[in-house]
Amino acid sequence: MLTLYLIRTGDTEYDGQGRIQGTLDIPLSADGRLQVQKAAQELAEQQPPISTLYTGLSRSVLQTAQLVGEQLKLKPKKLTTLGNLDHGLWQGMLVDEVRENQPKVYKRWRESPESVCPPEGETLSSAKERLQKAIDKLAKKHKEGTIALTLPRPLSAVLHSLLSQEKLVDLWHVEEEGATLWEKLSYSPEAKDD
Repeated sequence: MLTLYLIRTGDTEYDGQGRIQGTLDIPLSADGRLQVQKAAQELAEQQPPISTLYTGLSRSVLQTAQLVGEQLKLKPKKLTTLGNLDHGLWQGMLVDEVRENQPKVYKRWRESPESVCPPEGETLSSAKERLQKAIDKLAKKHKEGTIALTLPRPLSAVLHSLLSQEKLVDLWHVEEEGATLWEKLSYSPEAKDD
């Protein structure tokens, strides 16, 4: 069985403003860097230690992976399949703007995000497929052990849902202040097929 640490990126200015980031290339904010440094220290204390660190390519994800990698003495390995969910024309908008301008779509997105595709964006099922293929490939490569994936929000929520079998709701929910940026999950290809 593969142990997987899911590491969410630290905050960006867009997070602080309540904007939808999607695939936009936004750097970590000063607060985001502090969040990641704290998480990196916590991850360094975990046993067994993380052997490999994978990351997507956006700036905030790379910055998060680099800060964690420095603490863990690991060089992050980049994977294009770990790119964030493409929110299409919603990217850059305030979440409140979507709620006010498209209240029915917003409500459906919060309650059942798989039933909505952002205009010119990526469907959630497409993102799930992409992530599942990436995880399956990593599981074949690592079979056992402990790896970490650095993912942006909301893609991290999609992966959490895939691995925990929990229903995916409210992708734009910001974690409570003081919440950790990481969680430890297990992955067994056999369990997925059950």
